Amino acid sequence: MSDMRIGGLASGMDIDKLVSDLMRAERQPMNKMEQDKQWLEWKRDSYRDVNKQLAELDDMAFEMKLERSYNSKNTSSSDPAVSATATASAGNGTYTLDVKEVATAAYNYSENTITKSGDTFDPDAALSSQQGKFKNGINLTETFSLTTYNQDGSKNQQFFEVQGDKSLNEILKEISESDLGIRAFYDKSADKVMMERTETGNFNQDDTEFLGAEIGFDGSNNFITSTLDIKNGDNSSGSWKLNEKGGSDAKFTYNNGLNITSHSNSYTLNGVNFEFNDVTDGNITVDVSNNVDEAIDNIVEFVDKYNEVIESLGDKTDEKRYRDFPPLTEKQREDMEEREIELWEEKAKSGMLKSDSTIESALNSLRRDWYTPVENSGKYSSMSEIGISTTSNYLDGGKLIIDPDELRAALNEDADSVHDLFAGTDANPGVARRMEESIQTAVTSIEKKAGKSTTVDNNFMLGRRIEDLDKEMDDFQNRLNMIEDRYWSEFGAMEKAISQMNQQSAYIMQNFG
Repeated sequence: MSDMRIGGLASGMDIDKLVSDLMRAERQPMNKMEQDKQWLEWKRDSYRDVNKQLAELDDMAFEMKLERSYNSKNTSSSDPAVSATATASAGNGTYTLDVKEVATAAYNYSENTITKSGDTFDPDAALSSQQGKFKNGINLTETFSLTTYNQDGSKNQQFFEVQGDKSLNEILKEISESDLGIRAFYDKSADKVMMERTETGNFNQDDTEFLGAEIGFDGSNNFITSTLDIKNGDNSSGSWKLNEKGGSDAKFTYNNGLNITSHSNSYTLNGVNFEFNDVTDGNITVDVSNNVDEAIDNIVEFVDKYNEVIESLGDKTDEKRYRDFPPLTEKQREDMEEREIELWEEKAKSGMLKSDSTIESALNSLRRDWYTPVENSGKYSSMSEIGISTTSNYLDGGKLIIDPDELRAALNEDADSVHDLFAGTDANPGVARRMEESIQTAVTSIEKKAGKSTTVDNNFMLGRRIEDLDKEMDDFQNRLNMIEDRYWSEFGAMEKAISQMNQQSAYIMQNFG
């Protein structure tokens, strides 16, 4: 602004207040636009809250399509030597086992101490500084290999280098971090190195390869066989025998007739996973039965969530709209107490989604999803047959109630049919599958109006209206700036004229007084 703003020195008038009062009147349309923008933002956020609630219900509807929600299993073992868990597909009944052997991991270690007596050996120091402390010496330019075996018997071989600037622990760490499945470490108190497989089982079925060892290395491997004093075999009796310990498979008999071998102490039969903790003294039994309590909890939790959502959405569409309580402007907020602002905005935000057609349509669809019969091959075709029905009070808006005794009886009699009632198929969808479709329809429609938090404003309806308002407000603010400049210019001209008049009057009085 080029003109200086003169504050009423000549006229004695409070120009600042006059301009402020005039601009307050000029700003009324801007205040209305700010309130409209705030309203649109509140409505957008309210829509997004609805979608958040629907998404939570949708997640639970997905879970209710899964067999595990109805057919979770209880297992009990007659002997702690065997524990078990069961999937939803596991057959109920008693399983008989006799565990003859448990699987073990192969291991091998130094036959004798590896450092000279009386020397202080540091496994973290460079080998070049510890070279003279090894009882059997060490070659600091050696390359050695180790071999392990896969489930199918195929081999894994990896090479390692002994170098003077490496420590013993660094080489053992390289072995442990390789893909060989070996854990290697040095124990200072025993002064020995241990190498062990990280998984149980006998994978090397060929006794001619490393005498059948699970951790194989060549006899000419000086670092392993001499420096670390770990041997594949012993020939002191005149015939070679494997030094390595462990590396055995689990062996058990199932139902007194089927002999089974497993590389690990975990084995799955008919959906039941058995864990072998020890050998058994003859036959033991594992009983598998339906966990009806967990299935009931899942259904009750789903119904409670559904009731919570339809109550919330019903309240939003029935909420009273207070048109005499528009959003507060910043100026209005400055003149009010915090509690007054809170009470005002409570009414200002009320009824934002009153009678909203999208939400009312979603509510109607969700209600139909529950009471429309389901076509399937199971025993049950409607929710009322398993103890789930709508309340008799119409003011509840279609909330559901559960008869726990009827639901328990239905799950005990035919849990698969209860599952079908909720899941159904693509051709004949069950209640949960229908709800997913109803929710998706509502969510898509709401997103067209309110978008998501990650959506650009011009990609949804309310966002475009907010952008338009922002542009109008920017244009109107420019206009207000021009009007304010004009007022100051006019009052400034008035002040100059009065000042000149006062000067002329004083001159006249001085000369003709």
